[in-house]
Amino acid sequence: MDHIRRDISRRALIAGGAAVTAGLVAAPSALASDGTGGSGGAGRGLYARRAQETYMALQRHFYDPERSLYLEEYPRTGGNPWSYVWPFSQAMIATQVLAGLPAVGHRYAGDVADRYRALELYWNDTTEPPGYDSYLRPPLGQGGDKFYDDNEWNALGLIQRHYMTEGGDQAALDRAAEIFDLVVFGWDTDPDHPCPGGVFWTQADWSTDRNTVSNGPGAEVGLHLYLITGDEYYLDWALRMYEWVRGCLLAPNGLYWDNIRLDGSIWEAQFSYNQGVMIGAGVLLYRATGEVRYLEQARSTASTALAYYAENERYFAQPARFHAIFFSNLLQLDVIAHDPAYRAAMHWYAAESRARFRSTETGLYRFTGAEPVQLLEQAGMVRIEGMLGWSRRDYPKLT
Repeated sequence: MDHIRRDISRRALIAGGAAVTAGLVAAPSALASDGTGGSGGAGRGLYARRAQETYMALQRHFYDPERSLYLEEYPRTGGNPWSYVWPFSQAMIATQVLAGLPAVGHRYAGDVADRYRALELYWNDTTEPPGYDSYLRPPLGQGGDKFYDDNEWNALGLIQRHYMTEGGDQAALDRAAEIFDLVVFGWDTDPDHPCPGGVFWTQADWSTDRNTVSNGPGAEVGLHLYLITGDEYYLDWALRMYEWVRGCLLAPNGLYWDNIRLDGSIWEAQFSYNQGVMIGAGVLLYRATGEVRYLEQARSTASTALAYYAENERYFAQPARFHAIFFSNLLQLDVIAHDPAYRAAMHWYAAESRARFRSTETGLYRFTGAEPVQLLEQAGMVRIEGMLGWSRRDYPKLT
């Protein structure tokens, strides 16, 4: 497969800012003021305060101000001195969510800039195509295998930064486009494989899995870039990724399995972030094509997932990091097809997590008792509480 380097022009960036809004015209009431219950101003204010408290605990216990990096866990019990890029990306996006809080978000502009400067410490431009390594590049680390989903989370963060920046962010979009080319490079081209096609999870030789989470967010990245640029390359590849997941990993219960291996066996775990990225991709496909079936697929996945995770409190059988991604995509669906159940589920999970797992002494969320707190979980809760503090009119800026 040929590697195609695409630069996004300034004209496309400016036009894309209008496209973000224009793509939502089909839902006249989608950007109306917040509704009743927990989505009103008082509820948002409460969660804005909680998100800031949770972020303060994150910074106090995990952040290294000298290097602008994070610990993987607190307290650190060994291993690398700083986190892998996947946990870092979630702390970065959580910081970005705080910057979207009404009235107080501007206070976090410097923190957002700091996160994106530090992200580049993971960038590896010595490979073709380039991308983010799983760990820090020399001299701070020895790099690591590239994971396609890691790179996709970073691309989605970069695109959200573009949406949240007045006038857009050319550099962020250019980097996201580079990452999308890397994702396309990861497509399985062997027609003899079971369920041929799909983006592999990693470039490491110890895994040949093709995952929902290496294809669903890849489709989201491509669709955002298509909506911004109008370049059919992005739409074509995004459709391939989305339809591959639906053809190979959609389970009979209407949710998505995790991955398929080259021997044809499937890991049938149904993680919430897998449902989230396919909801988000369906919403974006609807915006890109106007075809209602994609919106209906997203709504069907959302309603099925909400019932599934609520049953016997399955939410607490999975980590907050997954739910942060799930809820972010639910809010993007809410822009197009408003349903108070989406925010209600977020509110229940956030309130119950705080009551059950938050340490009042440290402000950390101890989902695993006395074990070290994971950066991924604390960042996930910053993100969830922060999104609950957002005004609904700003949900289109989420990725």
